[in-house]
Amino acid sequence: MKERLQKVMAHAGIASRRASEKLIETGHVRVNGKVVTTLGTTVTDADQIEVNHKPIHREAPVYFLFNKPRGVITSASDEKKRKTVLDYFKHQVTERIYPVGRLDYDTTGALLVTNDGKLDYLLTHPKHEIPKTYLAKVTGIPDAADFQRLQTGVKLDDHHTSAPAEVRLVKKMGTDGQNALMELTIHEGRNHEVKKMFQAVGHPVEKLKRTVFAGLKLADLEPGQWRPLNKREVRDLLELAKGELPRENK
Repeated sequence: MKERLQKVMAHAGIASRRASEKLIETGHVRVNGKVVTTLGTTVTDADQIEVNHKPIHREAPVYFLFNKPRGVITSASDEKKRKTVLDYFKHQVTERIYPVGRLDYDTTGALLVTNDGKLDYLLTHPKHEIPKTYLAKVTGIPDAADFQRLQTGVKLDDHHTSAPAEVRLVKKMGTDGQNALMELTIHEGRNHEVKKMFQAVGHPVEKLKRTVFAGLKLADLEPGQWRPLNKREVRDLLELAKGELPRENK
């Protein structure tokens, strides 16, 4: 798979993506011995890239599962100086890692962190329908009609209709049992999708936690903790991203 040259340079630690673009535009970058100044240039693993006549070093891919706490930004940096996901990896991971996809500021749970740009693309592209499971505390108790709408697709505020979801009532909550803990599995990656779906059926989300992402389960990871994926998890993740696992395993 091809990737944009400036993205590969940034992942290799040469400079930020914007600074890498300037290096390309000013003739400091060669691909397979030829100077490249076009920002739309794409490269593969087989291409030889040099910056100021020095070959770049491409990092070996690394993969981590992180339990994102509430009130943390899913980003490499934040202009408002708020705490980000990568703050938890400082001084422990030397590779230039970044989160795959996003979780809202007030949403907790499973987040994949890696330096594998190919996997990032495969897992976030809508056509691959990567499964994500959430626990949502919602206002009120959804009835049979609400379940039907969630399972078949809900028309949302932005005039988009959600794809069919798997949904179940985990338990009733509150002293009067008038709220619900719901489990929802979706295969889309649109912003605020789960919150919009429950809002559309009249049960706003009060708390939201992602428990499973692409088959990776939080298990006993506490908020703020992370762990490397094992070899089998990496293999299964790559196969899932490429669409090689049968649907029942997704």
